[in-house]
Amino acid sequence: MLNQLIEPLQYGFMQRSLIIAILVGLLCAVVGSYLMVQRLALLGDAISHSVLPGLAIAFMIGANIFVGAFIAGILSTIAIAFIKTRSPIKEDAAMGIVFSAFFALGVTLITVIQKDNKIDLNHFLFGNILGVTADEVRDTAIIAAIVLIIVFLLYKELLFYTFDPLGAQAAGLPVNRLNFGLMLLIALTIVASMKAVGVILVLSLLITPGATAYLLVKRLHEVMILGAVIGVISSISGMYLSYFYNLPSGPAIVLVVSGLFVLALLFSPRHGIFASSQLKKQELEK
Repeated sequence: MLNQLIEPLQYGFMQRSLIIAILVGLLCAVVGSYLMVQRLALLGDAISHSVLPGLAIAFMIGANIFVGAFIAGILSTIAIAFIKTRSPIKEDAAMGIVFSAFFALGVTLITVIQKDNKIDLNHFLFGNILGVTADEVRDTAIIAAIVLIIVFLLYKELLFYTFDPLGAQAAGLPVNRLNFGLMLLIALTIVASMKAVGVILVLSLLITPGATAYLLVKRLHEVMILGAVIGVISSISGMYLSYFYNLPSGPAIVLVVSGLFVLALLFSPRHGIFASSQLKKQELEK
């Protein structure tokens, strides 16, 4: 067993991949906890799909694709806010309009690039964590450090805003800045996760670890900590499954974290389906 655990670590690409997996699992769980509590999963989906045209344009002009993807993610949040404030369209509809338009543009640009360059950019859709370079590990580590430091420094303000936006506004907190700052953190997290699981699967890592933790603990900081543990364990386990069974790495990670959610949904002491059934049975017996 020990030899099997150590075997992948003798390869440089697996060492880099595991570092990325740990960083992404930790980062997505912490930031995704805010999304889940605010019931804004669709926003994460919207931003993740909206980064595609940015990375495609950055590739075409020879710029850093991380920067291009981040700019596109920010533009999508601005577009959503503009539609929401300047029209009677609700926020969820605005998200659907923006992310579908950005995603369609991104797929179109990637198709055009592939015709001219004969290269495969599909790993941006589904991830290619085994192909990460040392520079990409460095960039992801820098993004993760920035995001986690900001979350730590603004934890109380974001906590207040997340659970009671009207109360936060009445207390004098800059809710618009906090909202935009949270969007920035989400965009940075998605950019950092692109190479690991791709823009299509990143929503699972953003939402599922926090949702799993939410079934097991009560407080937000507990959800973040347990979610981070679940995210890291899922990422590492997915990498080992990918290595030993020749599975695609991104989907393998998502399947593991989804499996842990199903277990929590079934067996959680507070919210588990089986636990609830048992409590009802005991009440009937009384």
